[in-house]
Amino acid sequence: MQRMESRARGWRLIGGAAGFALAMLALSDAAAAQSASGGGPLSFLDTIFTSSITQQSPFQRANAPAAGSRAPTNDAPAPSGNAKSWSGTDGASGNPLMTAAAIRQAAANFPNCIAAMWPDAARRGVSRESFQRDTAGLYPDLRLMDLMDSQPEFTKAIWDYLDILVNDTRIARGREILARYKPQFDAMERAYGVDRYIVASIWGIESNYGTQGGDRSVVNSTATLACVGRRQAYFKDEFLSALEILHRGDVRPEHLKGSWAGAFGGTQFMPTSFKRYAVDSDGDGRRDVVDNPADLIASTANNLKRDGWQSGKTWGYEVMVPRGFNYMQADRGKVMTLAQWQHLGVTRPDGKGFPRPGDRAYLLAPAGSEGPGFLMLKNFRVIMKYNPAEAYALAIGHFADRLRGGQPFAQPWPRQERVLSRAERLELQQLLAERGFYRGRPDGRIGSLTRAALRNFQASIGTPADGFASSDVLDRLRRR
Repeated sequence: MQRMESRARGWRLIGGAAGFALAMLALSDAAAAQSASGGGPLSFLDTIFTSSITQQSPFQRANAPAAGSRAPTNDAPAPSGNAKSWSGTDGASGNPLMTAAAIRQAAANFPNCIAAMWPDAARRGVSRESFQRDTAGLYPDLRLMDLMDSQPEFTKAIWDYLDILVNDTRIARGREILARYKPQFDAMERAYGVDRYIVASIWGIESNYGTQGGDRSVVNSTATLACVGRRQAYFKDEFLSALEILHRGDVRPEHLKGSWAGAFGGTQFMPTSFKRYAVDSDGDGRRDVVDNPADLIASTANNLKRDGWQSGKTWGYEVMVPRGFNYMQADRGKVMTLAQWQHLGVTRPDGKGFPRPGDRAYLLAPAGSEGPGFLMLKNFRVIMKYNPAEAYALAIGHFADRLRGGQPFAQPWPRQERVLSRAERLELQQLLAERGFYRGRPDGRIGSLTRAALRNFQASIGTPADGFASSDVLDRLRRR
Protein backbone atom coordinates (compact mmCIF):
# COMPACT_ATOMS: atom_id res chain seq x y z
CA MET A 1 0.00 0.00 0.00
CA GLN A 2 3.52 4.02 -2.13
CA ARG A 3 2.46 6.62 0.43
CA MET A 4 -0.38 9.14 0.68
CA GLU A 5 -0.51 12.38 2.58
CA SER A 6 1.47 11.18 5.56
CA ARG A 7 4.27 9.95 3.41
CA ALA A 8 3.62 13.09 1.85
CA ARG A 9 5.04 11.15 -0.54
CA GLY A 10 -0.37 6.38 -2.49
CA TRP A 11 -2.87 3.98 -1.52
CA ARG A 12 -2.51 1.75 1.41
CA LEU A 13 -5.17 1.98 3.92
CA ILE A 14 -4.14 1.62 7.72
CA GLY A 15 -0.74 3.89 12.02
CA GLY A 16 0.24 4.59 15.63
CA ALA A 17 2.95 4.58 18.28
CA ALA A 18 2.75 3.22 21.78
CA GLY A 19 -0.77 1.91 21.71
CA PHE A 20 -1.60 -0.22 18.78
CA ALA A 21 -5.20 -0.96 18.71
CA LEU A 22 -4.78 2.71 18.03
CA ALA A 23 -2.27 2.13 15.39
CA MET A 24 -4.70 0.19 13.32
CA LEU A 25 -6.90 3.21 13.25
CA ALA A 26 -4.03 5.22 12.07
CA LEU A 27 -3.73 2.78 9.28
CA SER A 28 -6.98 4.03 7.85
CA ASP A 29 -5.77 7.57 8.33
CA ALA A 30 -2.55 6.77 6.56
CA ALA A 31 -4.44 5.26 3.72
CA ALA A 32 -6.46 8.36 3.26
CA ALA A 33 -3.33 10.33 3.67
CA GLN A 34 -1.50 8.30 1.17
CA SER A 35 -3.99 8.86 -1.52
CA ALA A 36 -3.57 12.47 -0.84
CA SER A 37 0.01 13.34 -1.28
CA GLY A 38 3.04 11.81 -2.64
CA GLY A 39 2.84 8.37 -4.07
CA GLY A 40 3.63 4.88 -2.97
CA PRO A 41 2.28 1.42 -2.36
CA LEU A 42 -1.39 1.32 -1.66
CA SER A 43 -2.63 -2.22 -2.03
CA PHE A 44 -1.78 -3.23 1.53
CA LEU A 45 -4.71 -1.20 2.78
CA ASP A 46 -6.79 -1.75 -0.32
CA THR A 47 -6.57 -5.47 0.24
CA ILE A 48 -7.67 -5.19 3.86
CA PHE A 49 -10.28 -2.44 3.73
CA THR A 50 -11.94 -2.62 0.34
CA SER A 51 -13.25 -5.20 -2.05
CA SER A 52 -11.81 -3.48 -5.10
CA ILE A 53 -9.00 -5.99 -5.59
CA THR A 54 -9.27 -9.27 -7.39
CA GLN A 55 -6.65 -11.95 -7.51
CA GLN A 56 -5.10 -11.74 -10.96
CA SER A 57 -1.71 -12.64 -12.23
CA PRO A 58 0.16 -10.28 -14.58
CA PHE A 59 -0.89 -12.59 -17.41
CA GLN A 60 -4.55 -12.30 -16.43
CA ARG A 61 -4.23 -8.53 -16.13
CA ALA A 62 -2.68 -8.47 -19.58
CA ASN A 63 -5.88 -9.98 -20.93
CA ALA A 64 -8.21 -7.74 -18.95
CA PRO A 65 -10.28 -5.05 -20.71
CA ALA A 66 -8.13 -2.20 -21.95
CA ALA A 67 -7.80 0.95 -19.92
CA GLY A 68 -10.34 3.57 -20.83
CA SER A 69 -13.30 1.35 -21.73
CA ARG A 70 -16.31 3.61 -21.46
CA ALA A 71 -19.03 2.94 -18.94
CA PRO A 72 -22.52 3.90 -20.04
CA THR A 73 -23.20 6.38 -17.21
CA ASN A 74 -21.27 8.38 -14.65
CA ASP A 75 -22.41 6.05 -11.90
CA ALA A 76 -21.59 2.85 -13.77
CA PRO A 77 -19.07 0.37 -12.41
CA ALA A 78 -15.60 0.21 -13.85
CA PRO A 79 -15.15 -2.10 -16.83
CA SER A 80 -13.21 -4.59 -14.70
CA GLY A 81 -16.52 -6.00 -13.56
CA ASN A 82 -15.72 -6.26 -9.86
CA ALA A 83 -16.45 -2.67 -8.84
CA LYS A 84 -19.61 -1.51 -7.17
CA SER A 85 -21.69 1.48 -8.13
CA TRP A 86 -21.33 4.79 -6.32
CA SER A 87 -23.61 5.12 -3.30
CA GLY A 88 -24.82 8.54 -4.40
CA THR A 89 -24.45 9.94 -0.90
CA ASP A 90 -22.35 12.66 0.69
CA GLY A 91 -18.83 11.62 1.71
CA ALA A 92 -18.06 10.98 5.36
CA SER A 93 -15.26 13.56 5.43
CA GLY A 94 -17.68 16.47 5.30
CA ASN A 95 -15.56 18.17 2.65
CA PRO A 96 -17.75 20.37 0.42
CA LEU A 97 -16.24 18.75 -2.66
CA MET A 98 -17.49 15.38 -1.40
CA THR A 99 -21.20 16.24 -1.26
CA ALA A 100 -23.34 14.25 -3.66
CA ALA A 101 -24.29 17.43 -5.53
CA ALA A 102 -20.67 18.53 -5.93
CA ILE A 103 -19.64 15.07 -7.10
CA ARG A 104 -22.39 15.01 -9.73
CA GLN A 105 -21.52 18.49 -10.91
CA ALA A 106 -17.82 17.62 -11.23
CA ALA A 107 -18.67 14.38 -13.02
CA ALA A 108 -20.76 16.29 -15.55
CA ASN A 109 -17.76 18.52 -16.23
CA PHE A 110 -15.36 15.57 -16.52
CA PRO A 111 -14.70 15.83 -20.31
CA ASN A 112 -13.87 19.51 -19.98
CA CYS A 113 -11.61 18.82 -17.00
CA ILE A 114 -9.61 16.25 -18.95
CA ALA A 115 -9.34 18.44 -22.04
CA ALA A 116 -8.08 21.34 -19.92
CA MET A 117 -5.09 19.27 -18.81
CA TRP A 118 -3.65 18.96 -22.32
CA PRO A 119 -1.34 22.02 -21.96
CA ASP A 120 0.11 20.60 -18.74
CA ALA A 121 0.65 17.23 -20.39
CA ALA A 122 2.35 18.91 -23.35
CA ARG A 123 4.75 20.71 -21.00
CA ARG A 124 5.74 17.29 -19.66
CA GLY A 125 6.62 16.07 -23.11
CA VAL A 126 3.45 14.09 -23.80
CA SER A 127 2.59 14.23 -27.49
CA ARG A 128 -0.85 15.23 -28.72
CA GLU A 129 -1.23 11.78 -30.25
CA SER A 130 -0.43 10.07 -26.95
CA PHE A 131 -2.75 12.38 -25.02
CA GLN A 132 -5.68 11.74 -27.34
CA ARG A 133 -5.07 7.99 -27.40
CA ASP A 134 -4.64 7.57 -23.64
CA THR A 135 -7.54 9.81 -22.62
CA ALA A 136 -10.03 8.45 -25.14
CA GLY A 137 -12.89 6.71 -23.42
CA LEU A 138 -12.09 7.86 -19.89
CA TYR A 139 -15.10 8.23 -17.61
CA PRO A 140 -15.63 9.35 -14.00
CA ASP A 141 -15.61 6.21 -11.86
CA LEU A 142 -17.61 7.64 -8.97
CA ARG A 143 -17.29 4.50 -6.87
CA LEU A 144 -13.89 5.96 -5.97
CA MET A 145 -15.65 8.68 -3.98
CA ASP A 146 -16.97 6.07 -1.57
CA LEU A 147 -13.55 4.43 -1.30
CA MET A 148 -11.84 7.77 -0.67
CA ASP A 149 -14.21 8.72 2.15
CA SER A 150 -14.80 5.33 3.71
CA GLN A 151 -14.78 5.22 7.51
CA PRO A 152 -14.75 1.63 8.76
CA GLU A 153 -16.87 1.21 11.87
CA PHE A 154 -14.38 -1.27 13.28
CA THR A 155 -10.68 -1.75 12.73
CA LYS A 156 -8.58 -4.82 13.23
CA ALA A 157 -6.15 -5.37 16.07
CA ILE A 158 -2.46 -5.47 15.24
CA TRP A 159 -2.27 -9.24 15.77
CA ASP A 160 -5.11 -9.78 13.29
CA TYR A 161 -3.27 -7.74 10.64
CA LEU A 162 -0.09 -9.71 11.21
CA ASP A 163 -2.03 -12.99 10.98
CA ILE A 164 -3.37 -11.88 7.59
CA LEU A 165 -0.14 -10.53 6.19
CA VAL A 166 2.49 -12.90 7.61
CA ASN A 167 1.40 -16.50 7.28
CA ASP A 168 2.90 -19.84 6.27
CA THR A 169 1.49 -19.73 2.74
CA ARG A 170 2.89 -16.28 2.01
CA ILE A 171 6.24 -17.17 3.58
CA ALA A 172 6.54 -20.29 1.41
CA ARG A 173 5.66 -18.25 -1.67
CA GLY A 174 8.21 -15.61 -0.72
CA ARG A 175 10.98 -18.17 -0.45
CA GLU A 176 10.04 -19.47 -3.91
CA ILE A 177 10.29 -15.92 -5.28
CA LEU A 178 13.68 -15.39 -3.63
CA ALA A 179 14.98 -18.61 -5.21
CA ARG A 180 13.46 -17.96 -8.64
CA TYR A 181 14.88 -14.46 -8.92
CA LYS A 182 18.12 -15.00 -7.05
CA PRO A 183 20.28 -13.39 -9.80
CA GLN A 184 18.08 -10.29 -9.73
CA PHE A 185 18.20 -10.06 -5.93
CA ASP A 186 21.98 -10.59 -6.00
CA ALA A 187 22.38 -7.74 -8.46
CA MET A 188 20.09 -5.52 -6.44
CA GLU A 189 22.03 -6.04 -3.21
CA ARG A 190 25.32 -5.28 -4.97
CA ALA A 191 23.94 -2.09 -6.51
CA TYR A 192 21.86 -0.71 -3.63
CA GLY A 193 22.88 -2.52 -0.45
CA VAL A 194 19.26 -3.13 0.52
CA ASP A 195 18.29 -6.36 2.27
CA ARG A 196 16.70 -8.73 -0.26
CA TYR A 197 14.31 -10.05 2.37
CA ILE A 198 12.87 -6.58 2.94
CA VAL A 199 12.29 -6.10 -0.79
CA ALA A 200 10.71 -9.56 -1.07
CA SER A 201 8.57 -8.78 1.97
CA ILE A 202 7.25 -5.54 0.45
CA TRP A 203 6.48 -7.38 -2.78
CA GLY A 204 4.62 -10.07 -0.87
CA ILE A 205 2.61 -7.76 1.37
CA GLU A 206 1.83 -5.13 -1.25
CA SER A 207 0.47 -7.47 -3.91
CA ASN A 208 1.01 -11.07 -2.77
CA TYR A 209 3.72 -11.29 -5.43
CA GLY A 210 1.68 -9.75 -8.22
CA THR A 211 -1.58 -11.61 -7.65
CA GLN A 212 -3.42 -8.84 -5.79
CA GLY A 213 -2.20 -5.58 -7.27
CA GLY A 214 -5.58 -4.23 -8.30
CA ASP A 215 -7.36 -4.31 -11.64
CA ARG A 216 -8.56 -0.75 -12.14
CA SER A 217 -7.18 1.40 -14.94
CA VAL A 218 -4.56 3.64 -13.33
CA VAL A 219 -5.23 6.34 -15.92
CA ASN A 220 -8.99 6.22 -15.40
CA SER A 221 -8.72 6.20 -11.60
CA THR A 222 -6.27 9.09 -11.41
CA ALA A 223 -8.27 11.01 -14.04
CA THR A 224 -11.42 10.60 -11.95
CA LEU A 225 -9.69 11.73 -8.77
CA ALA A 226 -8.04 14.64 -10.61
CA CYS A 227 -11.44 15.99 -11.64
CA VAL A 228 -13.82 14.88 -8.88
CA GLY A 229 -13.59 14.99 -5.11
CA ARG A 230 -11.38 16.53 -2.47
CA ARG A 231 -7.89 15.59 -3.70
CA GLN A 232 -7.90 17.01 -7.19
CA ALA A 233 -4.60 18.89 -7.02
CA TYR A 234 -2.72 15.84 -5.75
CA PHE A 235 -4.25 13.46 -8.25
CA LYS A 236 -3.77 15.83 -11.18
CA ASP A 237 -0.04 15.27 -10.75
CA GLU A 238 -0.61 11.50 -10.53
CA PHE A 239 -2.77 11.53 -13.66
CA LEU A 240 -0.27 13.54 -15.69
CA SER A 241 2.54 11.30 -14.46
CA ALA A 242 0.55 8.25 -15.60
CA LEU A 243 0.24 9.81 -19.05
CA GLU A 244 4.02 10.33 -19.07
CA ILE A 245 4.58 6.65 -18.24
CA LEU A 246 2.43 5.59 -21.18
CA HIS A 247 4.01 8.11 -23.54
CA ARG A 248 7.51 6.83 -22.65
CA GLY A 249 6.39 3.24 -23.16
CA ASP A 250 7.63 2.04 -19.78
CA VAL A 251 4.45 0.05 -19.11
CA ARG A 252 1.99 -1.20 -21.68
CA PRO A 253 -1.39 0.57 -21.47
CA GLU A 254 -3.33 -2.63 -20.92
CA HIS A 255 -1.00 -3.55 -18.05
CA LEU A 256 -1.21 -0.23 -16.23
CA LYS A 257 -3.76 -1.54 -13.73
CA GLY A 258 -3.78 -0.96 -10.02
CA SER A 259 -5.56 0.08 -6.87
CA TRP A 260 -8.44 2.51 -6.69
CA ALA A 261 -6.00 5.37 -6.00
CA GLY A 262 -3.67 4.50 -8.87
CA ALA A 263 -0.88 2.44 -7.28
CA PHE A 264 0.43 -0.27 -9.60
CA GLY A 265 3.03 -2.99 -9.97
CA GLY A 266 4.12 -5.68 -7.54
CA THR A 267 5.29 -3.19 -4.93
CA GLN A 268 2.59 -0.63 -5.72
CA PHE A 269 4.12 2.55 -7.04
CA MET A 270 2.05 5.67 -7.44
CA PRO A 271 2.84 7.29 -10.81
CA THR A 272 4.79 10.16 -9.24
CA SER A 273 6.84 7.73 -7.14
CA PHE A 274 7.48 5.64 -10.22
CA LYS A 275 8.94 8.73 -11.89
CA ARG A 276 11.25 9.35 -8.93
CA TYR A 277 12.44 5.84 -8.14
CA ALA A 278 11.86 3.42 -11.03
CA VAL A 279 15.00 2.18 -12.78
CA ASP A 280 15.76 0.21 -15.93
CA SER A 281 17.73 -2.59 -14.31
CA ASP A 282 18.25 -4.81 -17.34
CA GLY A 283 18.97 -2.06 -19.87
CA ASP A 284 16.06 -2.78 -22.22
CA GLY A 285 15.11 0.91 -22.35
CA ARG A 286 11.96 0.53 -20.26
CA ARG A 287 11.30 0.86 -16.53
CA ASP A 288 8.69 -1.83 -16.15
CA VAL A 289 7.65 -2.60 -12.56
CA VAL A 290 4.64 -4.60 -13.73
CA ASP A 291 6.04 -7.36 -15.92
CA ASN A 292 9.82 -7.15 -15.37
CA PRO A 293 10.99 -8.62 -12.02
CA ALA A 294 14.48 -7.15 -12.39
CA ASP A 295 13.09 -3.62 -12.73
CA LEU A 296 10.60 -4.22 -9.93
CA ILE A 297 13.25 -5.45 -7.49
CA ALA A 298 15.77 -2.75 -8.34
CA SER A 299 13.20 0.06 -8.33
CA THR A 300 11.92 -0.90 -4.90
CA ALA A 301 15.46 -1.06 -3.56
CA ASN A 302 16.30 2.30 -5.12
CA ASN A 303 13.28 3.76 -3.35
CA LEU A 304 14.44 2.44 0.03
CA LYS A 305 18.06 3.42 -0.55
CA ARG A 306 17.18 6.98 -1.43
CA ASP A 307 14.99 7.14 1.67
CA GLY A 308 18.02 6.38 3.83
CA TRP A 309 18.29 2.59 4.11
CA GLN A 310 21.32 1.58 6.19
CA SER A 311 23.08 -1.39 4.61
CA GLY A 312 23.89 -4.34 6.84
CA LYS A 313 21.51 -3.29 9.60
CA THR A 314 18.16 -4.65 10.68
CA TRP A 315 14.84 -2.84 11.19
CA GLY A 316 14.46 -3.53 14.90
CA TYR A 317 14.16 -6.12 17.65
CA GLU A 318 11.37 -7.75 19.59
CA VAL A 319 12.00 -6.97 23.26
CA MET A 320 10.61 -7.78 26.68
CA VAL A 321 9.50 -4.73 28.67
CA PRO A 322 9.82 -5.17 32.45
CA ARG A 323 6.89 -4.90 34.83
CA GLY A 324 6.54 -1.45 36.27
CA PHE A 325 8.17 0.15 33.22
CA ASN A 326 7.39 3.81 32.63
CA TYR A 327 5.52 3.66 29.32
CA MET A 328 5.86 7.39 28.92
CA GLN A 329 9.20 6.32 27.40
CA ALA A 330 7.40 4.34 24.70
CA ASP A 331 7.18 7.18 22.23
CA ARG A 332 8.62 7.75 18.77
CA GLY A 333 10.27 10.92 20.02
CA LYS A 334 12.12 9.14 22.87
CA VAL A 335 15.21 7.82 21.09
CA MET A 336 18.06 6.20 23.02
CA THR A 337 20.89 3.78 22.33
CA LEU A 338 20.16 0.07 22.61
CA ALA A 339 22.57 -0.02 25.55
CA GLN A 340 20.51 2.64 27.34
CA TRP A 341 17.31 0.71 26.76
CA GLN A 342 18.98 -2.41 28.09
CA HIS A 343 20.01 -0.45 31.19
CA LEU A 344 16.30 0.29 31.74
CA GLY A 345 15.58 -3.46 31.73
CA VAL A 346 14.44 -3.80 28.12
CA THR A 347 15.90 -7.08 26.85
CA ARG A 348 15.53 -9.51 23.96
CA PRO A 349 13.32 -12.56 24.63
CA ASP A 350 16.08 -14.99 23.67
CA GLY A 351 18.53 -13.45 26.12
CA LYS A 352 20.93 -12.38 23.39
CA GLY A 353 22.58 -9.00 23.49
CA PHE A 354 22.25 -6.32 20.83
CA PRO A 355 24.89 -6.65 18.06
CA ARG A 356 25.47 -2.88 17.94
CA PRO A 357 24.64 -1.43 21.37
CA GLY A 358 25.31 2.09 20.13
CA ASP A 359 22.51 2.01 17.55
CA ARG A 360 19.65 4.34 18.44
CA ALA A 361 16.03 3.21 18.66
CA TYR A 362 12.61 4.07 20.04
CA LEU A 363 10.30 1.73 21.91
CA LEU A 364 7.02 0.65 20.33
CA ALA A 365 4.41 -1.14 22.44
CA PRO A 366 1.66 -1.69 19.87
CA ALA A 367 -0.62 -3.66 22.21
CA GLY A 368 0.22 -1.81 25.38
CA SER A 369 1.73 -3.35 28.48
CA GLU A 370 0.08 -6.72 27.86
CA GLY A 371 1.78 -7.39 24.52
CA PRO A 372 5.29 -7.59 23.09
CA GLY A 373 7.54 -4.57 22.74
CA PHE A 374 9.85 -3.59 19.91
CA LEU A 375 12.90 -1.39 19.63
CA MET A 376 12.74 0.33 16.25
CA LEU A 377 15.90 1.41 14.42
CA LYS A 378 16.53 3.79 11.53
CA ASN A 379 15.55 1.23 8.89
CA PHE A 380 12.12 0.90 10.49
CA ARG A 381 11.59 4.60 9.88
CA VAL A 382 12.72 4.09 6.28
CA ILE A 383 10.05 1.42 5.81
CA MET A 384 7.54 3.88 7.24
CA LYS A 385 8.50 6.34 4.52
CA TYR A 386 7.36 3.69 2.07
CA ASN A 387 4.09 3.49 3.97
CA PRO A 388 3.47 5.69 7.03
CA ALA A 389 1.85 3.09 9.28
CA GLU A 390 3.70 1.33 12.08
CA ALA A 391 1.50 -1.74 11.60
CA TYR A 392 2.64 -1.96 8.01
CA ALA A 393 6.31 -1.44 8.83
CA LEU A 394 6.17 -4.03 11.61
CA ALA A 395 4.58 -6.54 9.23
CA ILE A 396 7.29 -5.86 6.62
CA GLY A 397 10.13 -6.29 9.13
CA HIS A 398 8.68 -9.42 10.68
CA PHE A 399 7.87 -10.98 7.31
CA ALA A 400 11.45 -10.33 6.18
CA ASP A 401 12.81 -12.04 9.30
CA ARG A 402 10.56 -15.05 8.72
CA LEU A 403 11.72 -15.28 5.09
CA ARG A 404 15.34 -15.46 6.24
CA GLY A 405 14.44 -18.29 8.66
CA GLY A 406 13.49 -16.40 11.81
CA GLN A 407 10.84 -17.51 14.26
CA PRO A 408 7.42 -16.04 15.11
CA PHE A 409 7.30 -13.43 17.84
CA ALA A 410 8.21 -14.99 21.17
CA GLN A 411 5.63 -13.13 23.25
CA PRO A 412 1.85 -13.52 22.96
CA TRP A 413 -0.55 -10.79 21.91
CA PRO A 414 -3.49 -9.90 24.19
CA ARG A 415 -5.98 -11.52 21.85
CA GLN A 416 -8.71 -11.23 24.44
CA GLU A 417 -8.78 -7.47 23.89
CA ARG A 418 -11.75 -6.12 21.94
CA VAL A 419 -11.17 -3.40 19.35
CA LEU A 420 -13.31 -0.35 20.03
CA SER A 421 -15.97 0.70 17.53
CA ARG A 422 -15.85 4.14 15.98
CA ALA A 423 -18.64 5.33 18.28
CA GLU A 424 -16.64 4.11 21.28
CA ARG A 425 -13.50 5.84 20.03
CA LEU A 426 -15.44 9.09 19.71
CA GLU A 427 -16.78 8.64 23.22
CA LEU A 428 -13.26 7.93 24.48
CA GLN A 429 -11.97 11.20 23.02
CA GLN A 430 -14.95 13.16 24.31
CA LEU A 431 -14.49 11.82 27.83
CA LEU A 432 -10.77 12.55 27.73
CA ALA A 433 -11.60 16.11 26.63
CA GLU A 434 -14.17 16.57 29.39
CA ARG A 435 -11.58 15.49 31.95
CA GLY A 436 -8.96 17.89 30.59
CA PHE A 437 -6.63 15.34 28.99
CA TYR A 438 -7.46 15.83 25.30
CA ARG A 439 -7.38 19.09 23.36
CA GLY A 440 -8.00 17.86 19.84
CA ARG A 441 -11.26 17.57 17.93
CA PRO A 442 -12.96 14.21 18.57
CA ASP A 443 -13.07 12.34 15.28
CA GLY A 444 -12.94 8.66 16.23
CA ARG A 445 -9.35 8.32 15.02
CA ILE A 446 -6.62 7.50 17.49
CA GLY A 447 -3.52 9.52 16.73
CA SER A 448 -0.61 10.93 18.71
CA LEU A 449 -2.75 13.50 20.56
CA THR A 450 -5.19 10.85 21.73
CA ARG A 451 -2.44 8.46 22.75
CA ALA A 452 -0.73 11.20 24.76
CA ALA A 453 -4.04 11.99 26.45
CA LEU A 454 -4.56 8.31 27.21
CA ARG A 455 -1.10 8.03 28.76
CA ASN A 456 -1.71 11.02 30.98
CA PHE A 457 -5.10 9.68 32.08
CA GLN A 458 -3.65 6.24 32.78
CA ALA A 459 -0.83 7.79 34.80
CA SER A 460 -3.38 9.77 36.84
CA ILE A 461 -5.17 6.59 37.93
CA GLY A 462 -2.04 4.50 38.54
CA THR A 463 -2.28 2.05 35.63
CA PRO A 464 0.47 1.44 33.03
CA ALA A 465 0.55 4.59 30.90
CA ASP A 466 0.88 2.68 27.63
CA GLY A 467 -1.60 4.72 25.56
CA PHE A 468 -3.58 1.62 24.64
CA ALA A 469 -7.24 2.31 23.83
CA SER A 470 -8.87 -0.67 25.49
CA SER A 471 -12.44 -1.26 26.62
CA ASP A 472 -11.09 -1.22 30.18
CA VAL A 473 -9.74 2.31 29.91
CA LEU A 474 -13.02 3.43 28.34
CA ASP A 475 -14.94 1.92 31.27
CA ARG A 476 -12.64 3.70 33.72
CA LEU A 477 -13.25 7.00 31.95
CA ARG A 478 -16.99 6.44 32.17
CA ARG A 479 -16.76 5.92 35.90
CA ARG A 480 -14.70 9.03 36.58
